[in-house]
Amino acid sequence: MDHHDDESRAASGDHHGKQDDEEAVARFEEMKKLMEAKIALRRSNLNPERPDSGFLRTLDSSIKRNTAVIKKLKQINEEQREVLMEDVRNVNLSKFVSEAVTAICDAKLRSSDIQAAVQICSLLHQRYKDFSPSLVQGLLKVYVPSKSVEDLDADKNSRAMKKRSTLKLLLELYFVGVIEDCSIFISVIKDLVSSEHLKDRDATQTNLTLLASFARQGRVFLGLPFSGHEIQEEFFRGLNITPEQRKIFRKSFHAYYDAVSELLQSEHASLRQMEQENAKILNAKGELSDENASSYEKLRKSYDHLYRNVSSRNASEVLTILCFLFHRLAEALDMQPPVMPEDAHTTRVTSGEDASSPAAGKDSSVPEALWDDEDTRAFYESLPDLRAFVPGVLLGEAEGKANEQSVNTQEQPAESTLEADQGQQETNEIPGESGILNDSKNLDKGKEKEDKDNFKDAEKKGENEKEKLKGVEVTNLDALLQRLSGCVSRDLIDQLTVEFCYLNSKSSRKKLVRALFNVPRTSLELLPYYSRMVATLSTCMKDVSSMLLQMLEEEFNFLINKKDQMNIETKVRNIRFLGELCKFRVAPAGLVFSCLKACLDEFTHHNIDVACNLLETCGRFLYRSPETTVRMANMLEILMRLKNVKNLDPRHSTLVENAYYLCKPPERSARVSKIRPPLHQYIRKLLFSDLDKSSIERVLRQLRKLPWSECEDYLLKCFLKVHRGKYGQIHLIASLTAGLSRYHDEFAVAVVDEVLDEIRVGLELNDYGMQQRRIAHMRFLGELYNYEHVDSSVIFETLYLIVVFGHDTAERDVLDPPEDCFRIRMVITLLETCGHYFDRGSSRRKLDRFLLHFQRYILSKGSLPLDVEFDLQDLFADLRPNMIRYSSAEEVNAALVEHEANERHVSEKSHSERRERRSNYEKPPVRIPSNNAPSANGQRLVNGDDENGGLHEDVLDSDTGSGGSSTIDHDDEMDEEIHGDDGDTDEDYDDRDAPGSDEDNEFRIRQKVANVDLEEAASFEQELRAVMQARFWITSFFFNI
Repeated sequence: MDHHDDESRAASGDHHGKQDDEEAVARFEEMKKLMEAKIALRRSNLNPERPDSGFLRTLDSSIKRNTAVIKKLKQINEEQREVLMEDVRNVNLSKFVSEAVTAICDAKLRSSDIQAAVQICSLLHQRYKDFSPSLVQGLLKVYVPSKSVEDLDADKNSRAMKKRSTLKLLLELYFVGVIEDCSIFISVIKDLVSSEHLKDRDATQTNLTLLASFARQGRVFLGLPFSGHEIQEEFFRGLNITPEQRKIFRKSFHAYYDAVSELLQSEHASLRQMEQENAKILNAKGELSDENASSYEKLRKSYDHLYRNVSSRNASEVLTILCFLFHRLAEALDMQPPVMPEDAHTTRVTSGEDASSPAAGKDSSVPEALWDDEDTRAFYESLPDLRAFVPGVLLGEAEGKANEQSVNTQEQPAESTLEADQGQQETNEIPGESGILNDSKNLDKGKEKEDKDNFKDAEKKGENEKEKLKGVEVTNLDALLQRLSGCVSRDLIDQLTVEFCYLNSKSSRKKLVRALFNVPRTSLELLPYYSRMVATLSTCMKDVSSMLLQMLEEEFNFLINKKDQMNIETKVRNIRFLGELCKFRVAPAGLVFSCLKACLDEFTHHNIDVACNLLETCGRFLYRSPETTVRMANMLEILMRLKNVKNLDPRHSTLVENAYYLCKPPERSARVSKIRPPLHQYIRKLLFSDLDKSSIERVLRQLRKLPWSECEDYLLKCFLKVHRGKYGQIHLIASLTAGLSRYHDEFAVAVVDEVLDEIRVGLELNDYGMQQRRIAHMRFLGELYNYEHVDSSVIFETLYLIVVFGHDTAERDVLDPPEDCFRIRMVITLLETCGHYFDRGSSRRKLDRFLLHFQRYILSKGSLPLDVEFDLQDLFADLRPNMIRYSSAEEVNAALVEHEANERHVSEKSHSERRERRSNYEKPPVRIPSNNAPSANGQRLVNGDDENGGLHEDVLDSDTGSGGSSTIDHDDEMDEEIHGDDGDTDEDYDDRDAPGSDEDNEFRIRQKVANVDLEEAASFEQELRAVMQARFWITSFFFNI
């Protein structure tokens, strides 16, 4: 499918390429025909064959017909060229040549009408000898300045357009041979480049336009290279322009270019300097003095006169137009325009778009970022381009694009505006003289009537369809506006904005603005998204933002002037909306500052809330923006002074402080990063970055390879910082400790000692900032038990230490306040980690006893927070689901007494049973007869050399299987009796399967000494000696043989 798409694209590309080639060939042929026609016309004009007087008498010489033709000459255009030329051929104007010249000079020609005028002038030149001199004199009068008051007060724009069209007509008449002497252009150019005109901004702008047009159209006068085809170059080479004349033209243009360049740079510098000074005053004081404002207004108005059609309130924009015209002149002369010095710290007085000093209001040399993070920046600055999603017709930009295309095909923007004005004036004047054209219009009257009837019917049908479409659009718009309240994300509001563009109309925009303005006063979370929608639409629909800002400003003024203590939510909504629009650069900063100043002028009651909400919304943005930093800093200082002077209530005081420090956080010294040696950095990387389930073996190998003599202390320090890593990886640190204990036993012991010390130090200090560390250490200790690195006795000693530490001292309320439940969390953490292993033997009894003491400790805390209570319920359900939770200390004490009594009773009973078993065990269960000695194959003799333990083992081996097992059980019971329930190591025998026991891989069986008959032992020794002696003699006998 992709291959098919590629082929289709290639085919379409070839098609477009062929089409472009065909268009280029067509344009070349058209230009070739035009140049050939000009060459033929030039030949006819240079050698005219004028008719004699007899032929002229045959033509119509009536005053009526000549007057009608002269009137038509005042309205020369391309559409009426053939008709007008036919009229000129059929009349005798020999007595009305001066009137015809006057009519042609007064005609308001557009660029498209120049060729028609050239054709008519050529026809008149070929027929009447005195026409050309009179025409040249009449056209040159346009460039002679008139001293009459009426002319001075006339529209200067129309005069400029007249000069431009006249200059183009003169050039075309010279090219076709109607005018043979090019010296007339020297006088015109010298007048345009006169230094006196530089003092007048209107004249400078007009002259720049004329000179640029002359330089492009008459490159042959300046000796510039041609950019056209060969036929065009051949045509221009045929003009009789001497090198001296070209030198005069070049000298005039270059001198004027230098003068205008110097003027432009000086005006640019003065304007920038004034704007910079005014920007400093505006940022510092918020307003300009009357003197500065008036001087700036004068300079602005002087530049406004350069271009009347520019609807700009900033003088710098008018200066830009002057630069644009100057650049056009430079391009026409093939010269490089000068680079204007740009001041990066200049701020526009009215727009405030450029930056003043970035660090003007801050002590730090590095400016802060405008946004806190990238998502916030994208939300407020990365707006969707509606032109990429919506056709330009729906955005109302079709006319603008058509105008731009027409400008590109004809002239530069400045010239096109002049032509547009001229064309508009022509269209206004043509209907007044439309009676002259009745002859040409009478031919189409019948067809026009039929077309009008058909058009009326079509209009009626179109109106009906429009009414239906309007009803559908209203329904769709209402549904869209109802979805506004649900747009709580950037994607949703952007999608809704694009959908609204398909319903775009003036009434729809008004309804949308009203819906945005009436946002619920409690739905403040919608304001950023509504503001984003307004900012996106304002790129194509300027009236949306202006209408909404006007409504918000009027509402603010109404609420601030009402001075009642009601509708605080409406006031907050209004000011927050303005703040959000300011962050999208829709609302100007001046409007926000005026609202803030109004609140500070009367800093009481609701005005305090409004000012603080405004600062919380856009205060940080304005403080970090370079162009408003100084003014915002001054406003914040005024705010803090008012707070210190006025006796505000605690709520308002807190609001002011929060708003102030949100905009201007307290300065802190930069954190200096700690420089660690590479070995320490590698250790931290292994433990805090690389360590996980899959890499624990590799990390262990790498730690073993380290130079332990150099880094053992730092390793111990890092192992104890388990709170710096992930809580879920503490068990991995414990596993590493157990793994390293096989190779570095002292390190593992040091880890356990340091953990216990840290737990005790935490109990002694009871610092709130250490709670995370203390919880991590409790988890670490439990994991060390899980990995068989500590005994259960250490766990229970730690548990009892947590419960009772500091309770018998005067600092009890400091070390363990009654309302502090952190020790309960510590116990819960430790038991959740390793408590499930205490489920058999003495460890189970110890945990039961501790849980009773723990319940008594819990009851001493009173009512517990819900999260602690839930954790306790989970703990008891996991470890002892059948244990009773007591509700009073008396019940717990009674349970403890009962538990101790039961343990004492069980202990006494087990002691008595063990005594009976011990008395039975001390009697030999089996008597070994002497005749069984040889069957032992020497084993009896060897075991007899050992002490009583070896004999006891032999006796056990001679017992039956059941008897052996009962003896082992009896030995365990006797061991339990000797050590008792309170011994420290009894759980090591009972909990053989527990991971925390120290001797998991060996049985510890306590061995007892049995009584032996002395006579039997003596007889056994005699028999043994006899057997050994007999074996010696037999061996010697066989050796001798």
